Amino acid sequence: MIFIEDTDMWRGEKLYMFIVRLLRRRGLDGATALSGITGFGAGGQIHRSGLFGVSDERPSIIVAIDSEAKIMEGVQAVAPVVKEGLICTYDTDVFTPESDAST
Repeated sequence: MIFIEDTDMWRGEKLYMFIVRLLRRRGLDGATALSGITGFGAGGQIHRSGLFGVSDERPSIIVAIDSEAKIMEGVQAVAPVVKEGLICTYDTDVFTPESDAST
């Protein structure tokens, strides 16, 4: 999981879009960018609604899935572009729907 802000940019592109594209180019099985409602980071500032109920900086989370080796390759590729944020990894079990659901 990669925690950043939706206003973070990299070379003129939203950082979350850049990261998803980078992970796709690296061949990971999947990545999804999610937009948070509210949150806070190490600085302790709560990101909340600004003018007209629109948050100035909302949290964004990118979740990627693959083998441990591929995730670690992805982390090494992504780390240089995440200037303010958090990258964390964890073990998980993945279950996929059966292709033949004849019930």
